[in-house]
Amino acid sequence: MSSGRRQWQAPGRAGVLACLAITVAGAFAPESRAQEQQPTAQEVIDRIKAHVGIPWRAETVDTFKAGDPATRVTGIAVTMMATLDVLERAADRRLNLVITHEPTFYSHQDKPDGLAESDAVWAEKRAFIEKHGLVVWRFHDHWHRRAPDGILAGMVSELGWEKYQNAENPHLFDLPPTTVQGLAAFVAERLQSPVVRVVGDPRMPVHEVALSPGAGGFAGEVKALAMKDVEVLLVGETREWETVEYAADAVTEGKKKALIVIGHVPSEQAGMDECARWLKTFVKDVPIEFVPTKQPFWTPARVPLARP
Repeated sequence: MSSGRRQWQAPGRAGVLACLAITVAGAFAPESRAQEQQPTAQEVIDRIKAHVGIPWRAETVDTFKAGDPATRVTGIAVTMMATLDVLERAADRRLNLVITHEPTFYSHQDKPDGLAESDAVWAEKRAFIEKHGLVVWRFHDHWHRRAPDGILAGMVSELGWEKYQNAENPHLFDLPPTTVQGLAAFVAERLQSPVVRVVGDPRMPVHEVALSPGAGGFAGEVKALAMKDVEVLLVGETREWETVEYAADAVTEGKKKALIVIGHVPSEQAGMDECARWLKTFVKDVPIEFVPTKQPFWTPARVPLARP
């Protein structure tokens, strides 16, 4: 006699498969939707262009260097230079959009002359980027050209020189009196650059300083050194047979001049840390981290530090 209740029956094979499909879809739907909501690399760059505050130039090195701009961004690594070490750390942290200030592939245009694409070092770096689904974009020209210059602003803040900065020329500073040696030691410690090099008398009293991060070039560097109210020029890097020789000759001639060579990476590093902070003001839907580039040089007196 029937109880009036519907008896439970084990589902058939088709029913089991349907249940599994619903379960799997339910499990992965939130993650899939989250990925769809993440901006693409191109969309992030479009936001940068909209916020940088200056017209975007057609002729620029600020372009994608590797990867697919349509890639959904899981995180952004902002760095001074996209070395393989930086790329490895970005990949470890799931930061798949790398915004770099300097070239990734060994030349200003990221197309090194005289180096075949089959070169072992270059090829391995490209393979790493592809394997880990990274996208690399350079932010150089417009970060320098915005007002204020993003790199210079970050470096001045790192050095604590805001109150000494010349109102008309932001590259000039009237510092508290010190010596060439004292200034070099301060810069080396503040920028964590153990390979600072100096041309000039270490005992010479100084307070009038010019700062030229990165590689400004001979013409601008010599113009700065020749200025009456500049005793010391601080640069990132410069050719030894150009500005270095000019400074050495000025010293031999008895002129009260000195040159401090900081190193390219530490001379602009804080400027890209500043860039990461700036990005966070309008890119809020993905993680953003500043990934510092290691100072590539070391001296026999100091062994290299462990990677950050």
